[in-house]
Parts: sequence; C-alpha cells; structure tokens
Amino acid sequence: MSDIFKYGQDKLTIELSLKLAEDQIEGIITEDTRNKIIKNFQTVQEILNGDKLVYSINTGFGSLCTTKISRKDASKLQVNLLKSHSAGMGNVIDWKIAKLMMILKIHALCKGFSGVSIETIERLMWHVKQNIIPKVPEQGSVGASGDLAPLAHLFSPLIGLGYLTEDGKNYVPSLDILKKHGLKPLELHAKEGLALINGTQFILANAINFYERFLNCLEHADLIGAMSLEGYLGSPQPFNERIIELRPFNGAKIVAKNFRRYLKDSEFVKSHVNCGRVQDPYSIRCIPQVHGASRNALRHLKEVLELELNSVTDNPIIFNDKVAISGGNFHGQPLALPLDYASLAAAELGNISDRRIYLLLEGKWGLPTYLIKETGLNSGFMIAQYCSAALVSENKSACFPASADSIPTSLGQEDHVSMGAISARKALKIVENLEKILAIEMLCAAQAMDFRRPLKSSYILEAVHAHIREKIPHVSEDTVLSELMEKSLEILRSKELLKIIKKLV
Repeated sequence: MSDIFKYGQDKLTIELSLKLAEDQIEGIITEDTRNKIIKNFQTVQEILNGDKLVYSINTGFGSLCTTKISRKDASKLQVNLLKSHSAGMGNVIDWKIAKLMMILKIHALCKGFSGVSIETIERLMWHVKQNIIPKVPEQGSVGASGDLAPLAHLFSPLIGLGYLTEDGKNYVPSLDILKKHGLKPLELHAKEGLALINGTQFILANAINFYERFLNCLEHADLIGAMSLEGYLGSPQPFNERIIELRPFNGAKIVAKNFRRYLKDSEFVKSHVNCGRVQDPYSIRCIPQVHGASRNALRHLKEVLELELNSVTDNPIIFNDKVAISGGNFHGQPLALPLDYASLAAAELGNISDRRIYLLLEGKWGLPTYLIKETGLNSGFMIAQYCSAALVSENKSACFPASADSIPTSLGQEDHVSMGAISARKALKIVENLEKILAIEMLCAAQAMDFRRPLKSSYILEAVHAHIREKIPHVSEDTVLSELMEKSLEILRSKELLKIIKKLV
C-alpha cells in the first residue's frame, strides 16, 4: 500500500481514512486536482458576477433561498453562515473523530464540484497535518442539508472563531493558536461557507469509528464464544460445513469457519463425544446464524460507507458557469438506515453474549455455580452477569431507529430530515456497551475453561487463554470484579488476542 493518498483522485476506503487520521499515510493534492479546484472556484466567481440566481452564491440559505444577496455581501454571507450555524450543544466529540471529519471533507472538496478556493483546502490540510483540531459539540445535527451545526463548529476556526486543541485535551480560542503559528483567519468567498457545512461528514466519521469497533467486536465474539463453548462442553456440530452450506449466508459461513479453526484438535471436544446431550441452548447452537447475521449487517454498512466516502455531498453542485444544480446529495438517509440496522446487529451480539454468560454461571455439566467453588460464602461471578444484563437492556432501549423520525426545519423548506447524526451517535454508545459485555463473557469463559483441566483446548484457544491469564488471575474467592472486567476490556480493545491468532495461523 502506498504511503501517499491523492485527495480527490484516489478511492478512499475505511482503512485508508483511518490511516490518514492516524498519520500513517500522507494526503496530498496533485497538480491536476489543484487545477480542477481552481477552475471550479473561478466558475463560482463568474456566476457571482452574472445575473442568474444560484442558491447560496447570490441568495440566502434554507427558506431564505429566494432572497437575493448583493455581490459586495457575498463574503459576509458566508461568514454569517458559519456564525449562525455554529449552534451545537452537548459533549465535545473526540478530537480524532473531528480530525477524521476534516479529512473526509478535504477529499469531497477536492472532487472539484464545490467551488471552494485552493487556499481554503490548503488551510484544512494544515490543520490535519499539524493535528490542530477544532472543538465540535456532539448535538445539533438533524442529518439533512448536511451536518450543519457540527460542521459549522468544525470550520469556524478558519475565520478566527471557535476553539482549537493541540494536545487533544485543552481547547483555546482559535485566534490564539493561529497567531502562535503566524497565520491569519481566511476571507471566505462566495459559496465557501455552505460548501464547508453541507455534507454528511459528521455522520460518516462517527460511522467509520463505529464500523472499526464493531468489526473488532465481531472477531472477538467468535473467539470468546468458542471459549464459552469449550467451558460449557458444548457441541461443535452446529459449525459443520455441511449444515452451513444448506443455508449459506456469508456471515454464517465466516463464523462457522472461525469456530472450526478455533476448536480443531481440542481435547475438550473429544472428552464428551458420547455424553448424551443432544443439543445445546440456542446461544451456543445458533452462533453461526446470530453472529453471522450481525456480520451481514456490518458488511452492508461497509458498502454504504465506502460509496459515501467517495461522493460529493454538497449543494448546489457546480459543473460549469452555465450548470449549477441544486439537489439533495447532502441528505443523510442513505447512512441513517444502515446505521440503525447495524446498531440493532451490535445490540443482538451483546444479547446472545449475555445468554452465554448466564449458561456458564448455572452450575451445569460439571461447572460450579457462579464459576466459583465455595458458593454461599462467595458470590463468584453473579453480579458480573447483572452488569452484562444492565448493559444489554441499555442497548435495547437505544435500538429505536432514529431514522424513523423526521421533524421539519427551516420553516418547512427542509421538511424531511434523516436524523442520521443521532443514528451514528447511538451506534457508538451501543458498540461501547457491547465491548463491555464481551469483556465480561471473556472473563467468565476463561474461568470456566480452568475447571476443565487437565484437558487442553485447541492450540489457538490455549494460547489465547494463557495470554488472558498473564493479565487476569483465576478467581478462587470473591474479589473486586470491576477491576478484572476493566482489564478484560483493555485486552479486547487492544486487539492483542487477534494478533496472537494471526501469528499462530
């Protein structure tokens, strides 16, 4: 993979966008792209000097689209747009997400259909390169006409307003940072303000963050589920390739293949071949179908995100001085629906994980009740399951689709909105809870496997279990479980176990 990404030319993927955000590759503008941007900018100036009314170039915004603006006020119009639309509230989003928003906007602007100046794009690239990132509140976007409020906050430092951080923690007035680096606020030209805030970059950046974390959860869910199966002495038969091929959903095939690999040559499996337990509960027996369905949902989201990553979501679109078309490319509905679907898929992954935790604590098939030998005196992992149940319930309440709602804005001119920004924010909360649920299952599954000694599991699961035990001890008497749960969560988020598997395979 090249260590250079050409904005506006190369195809942007989820992986590449994250690499750009993590400074693993450098984004550049080629001479061809530069010329295209300059030519498109000049086209806007020609429109401004003409008599034809074009939205946002010589008219007001939203419901004020029929109000003509004089040429001399074209710049002030754009400045007022950033001021008035900086109307977000709530917690400040992670600076890394704000940085990703800037990267996505740069790529969209470099397509050369938005009419912005090369100077504006170069200033945005400076912010990204220097990791000097604006303060953006999380609330205020309805996900149509673009993510107006968060994007206005994101780009207000261009005109010396808003706040910036250099360390990802402390925010100071943008003017102070610009002076420190010998820079002055930019003068916005016709249409530039609207080009900056029209778009889905808030939804998209949050969705990419969700995608990366959910994918990690899916990989761990299979691994942890296999550990739970081993601890429970469950059957490997539901993962048989012949069964899966009779209903060959892509996700189910991936999950079943993972389990066959994780359980290969396990003494646990061989120890109960003729145990007389015909079928396991659904949370083990139906793992390929449930985990697989969640994988299918994420696969759909990926297709949508990577199409959006390379789209122009501005309005109006400037083709030439005679063709400037007002449309609805800014509408967040194409992202909102699959985000709500993927949120449900993430919540369900936590739901089935909690059911497996419950099975491991029941005290069946040779496992001690609550996974500890002396119950009564000790409560073992009882309350860990309470915590997972609470997280599952919280996720269920967050699953109502934000995209099912629409509240008219801009005096009815924008009379159907996607609420996709809320879909994206809820998705991140759900996946954060999912990580915690899976961390609790990991803790319980490792404990359950301890009680099956001296049997050995597969080569892969033994290596994984050993790594967990290096950081988390076996629990023989009651202890403060939250500390162990946090350590388990750190292991999951670090992807350490997946790296071990990659080396072994």
